[in-house]
Amino acid sequence: MTRSFHRRGLLQVAALALAVPAVARATTSFAQEKLAGRGEVVVFSYGGSFTQGLRKSVFEPFTKATGISVVDVIADFAEPQVKAMNQAGRIDWDIAQIDPFNYPTMEDAGMFLPIDYSLWDDEALKGTSQNARLKNAVVAFRSAKLIAYDKRAFPKGGPKNWVDFWNAEAFQGPRGLFAPGARDNFGFALSADGVPNSDRWPLTDDKIDRALKKLDEIKPHVAKWWAAGGEAPQLLLNRECVMTSCPDGRAILAIRQGAPIDIVWEGANLTDIYWTVLKGGPNSENAQKLIAFVNRAQIAANYTLSVGFPGPNTNQLRYLPADLVPLLSIDPGNAAKVVPQDSVWLAAKRPDGRTNADHIQDKWLAWRAG
Repeated sequence: MTRSFHRRGLLQVAALALAVPAVARATTSFAQEKLAGRGEVVVFSYGGSFTQGLRKSVFEPFTKATGISVVDVIADFAEPQVKAMNQAGRIDWDIAQIDPFNYPTMEDAGMFLPIDYSLWDDEALKGTSQNARLKNAVVAFRSAKLIAYDKRAFPKGGPKNWVDFWNAEAFQGPRGLFAPGARDNFGFALSADGVPNSDRWPLTDDKIDRALKKLDEIKPHVAKWWAAGGEAPQLLLNRECVMTSCPDGRAILAIRQGAPIDIVWEGANLTDIYWTVLKGGPNSENAQKLIAFVNRAQIAANYTLSVGFPGPNTNQLRYLPADLVPLLSIDPGNAAKVVPQDSVWLAAKRPDGRTNADHIQDKWLAWRAG
């Protein structure tokens, strides 16, 4: 299963985000007494600039506010280690970030504790939607693939949706699409063919056939099938493409650095990564306190600035730079236009024992080879 983001891209986005001025630091008085404690909490992260960002925006303020020290452990992905620890019957971590594709089977296996939302302050609860607050997980950050286009190519206005992206007559010029992305590209094709956002998922067999037929129309206009996230905005800057699908974080950073790029949120494919508290971890109480702390609005804003991807608490928007807010997936206007990926359906098994994700990937690869 292809990840919704690549670790190298995540770290590169975070490295650039670190250059953004941070919002006000948390102080000891900022923490409610119920978050105070002692000891430590062991937290997974992806390393490099991503972990550096977490340390500055979350871990150090958390320790200052609560007295609980944070030990970060580094790996490319958390899931293999969490599964191995469960099999061994010894859980050494307290918190892990889990891809929603892997989450259902791991949750069914009893690997996670319920999130203690009683520790959250009112601003965090009201700002974080219910669909981001699962029983045994909460969204850590959100990423999306959307349309990015070269404003120089369309001085009178660029595409507004995937219908326009497919309209090579009205919006002339070469396109780019994500080469490995079955789930993204099938969804975009369905939007281009008039399927409402609310009807995109699940990708039933008839929808897959419909998407492939629509993809036949755009294929001659795709000049570049890109694979690494950094390629997408570079294609626009180099004028190799006039528009392309693109990771939101990559496009946003390019825009804030002055690139002549604009983005279109309509029909974007949105994916989440979850915070989880590991069942059997050595410091579960402290883990719950850190999860509550990171979702406070001011800390959430600092987190978004530092790691390059937004957490789910929309109350953080008041603490973020005014030029950044309209570019984020959690901005209310953008949030109404995105399509949350159905990771539960993707992970579900078909009658032949393979997952839906495997099935659509096979269909995609066959189409690409044809």
